[in-house]
Amino acid sequence: MHRTAMESLVKWKANPKRKPLIIRGARQVGKTWLMKEFGRIAFAQTAYVSFDSNQRMQGLFSADLDVARLVAGIELYAGRRIDPENTLIIFDEVQEVPQALASLKYFNENAPQYRIVCAGSLLGVALHRGTSFPVGKVEFLDLHPLSFSEFMLAMGKERFASLLDAPEPDYGMATAFKQEYIDLLKRYYYVGGMPEAVLAFSESHDFNEVRDIQQRILAAYEQDFSKHAPNEIVPRIRMLWNSIPSQLAKENKKFVYGLVKEGARAKEYERALMWLADCGLVHKVHRATAPRLPLKAYEDLRAFKLYLADVGLLSCMARLRQDVLLDGSALFAEFKGALTEQYVLQQLKTLKGVETYYWTNERNTSEVDFLLDTGGAVVPLEVKAEANLQSKSLKAFADKYRPAVSVRSSMADYKRQGWLLSLPLYAIGNIQP
Repeated sequence: MHRTAMESLVKWKANPKRKPLIIRGARQVGKTWLMKEFGRIAFAQTAYVSFDSNQRMQGLFSADLDVARLVAGIELYAGRRIDPENTLIIFDEVQEVPQALASLKYFNENAPQYRIVCAGSLLGVALHRGTSFPVGKVEFLDLHPLSFSEFMLAMGKERFASLLDAPEPDYGMATAFKQEYIDLLKRYYYVGGMPEAVLAFSESHDFNEVRDIQQRILAAYEQDFSKHAPNEIVPRIRMLWNSIPSQLAKENKKFVYGLVKEGARAKEYERALMWLADCGLVHKVHRATAPRLPLKAYEDLRAFKLYLADVGLLSCMARLRQDVLLDGSALFAEFKGALTEQYVLQQLKTLKGVETYYWTNERNTSEVDFLLDTGGAVVPLEVKAEANLQSKSLKAFADKYRPAVSVRSSMADYKRQGWLLSLPLYAIGNIQP
């Protein structure tokens, strides 16, 4: 299975000034597979250490953090000699042993020749518990579920993916084959990007098998709530988590605590929401009060939308059947917009150097689905589930603020006309400036 993150890992290996690398991402997005596959293709050998329930490694790192002693212990554990040039050291579930996380500082300062990659599904949660963190001594790589481009590659549609991924895509050619792209996109809405689900679907094309896998993943997340979250916030995590499909189905998708529980207040659910975000299970997209750079300076902390990590998991939580999704049932019309926004946000999260917000006017009568801060410009993006070409809110925004370019993404064909760029949903990954 091709992951574009592998290219970042190869660049990291070649960088003489590299630091230990931490791969962040939700559970089951493929972090362990990526690290092992990187070791297999880019190194002569791998020294793999999982810290989950590993008493030996807990003992090794609890004594002291002398690098020479740690390397000797890892060699004994892995059963091989570690050659700094040819051995990749992997620390998996590193949050389980805080001293192992702290040791990265000493590897960076005293033994930078060793190549170390780490991952931990609940690393963000561990850090909020006060775990010592080697600030400035590590690098980060965020791993998300498979993008639509990666999904097409997994489905054996390399030519279709490469056509859109070209430096200058041939949109005329893509339009000629748009039904193929739309069919693939609808399947992606159902299957999503969780590696296990994508792999199973690529082999069997069995929608029922995909749903079984997604339900197991969701059940594993629920188990994590009980196992790792503080007992007093577990019920609130569950209520908040289960409310997300209904929150996204609303016309105004701003998160409303009253939909979690009648009379609920933000203060009661702050810790539960932070826990889900730290695990990488949800993405918060805040409202920007003004479309000016940097958007972070105009962030409204009280107003936000909440999305899941994966569109397939959302369709599973909403109990959408494949015939309803793929055949475009009228009963599905109300939720189609929510699923499309989730898909677009998921693709935007894979883009480097782009921060995502949304915008509404003061009276909340006009909304732009996403505002993108590219570092050099603010790009408004309106999302349409079908080929609807009505863009009243986007037009009003463009007339008032005069952005260099405004983007509408829908099932309609690629077109550039004056102030508006129409970008097909299946090509939304090309929005990166």
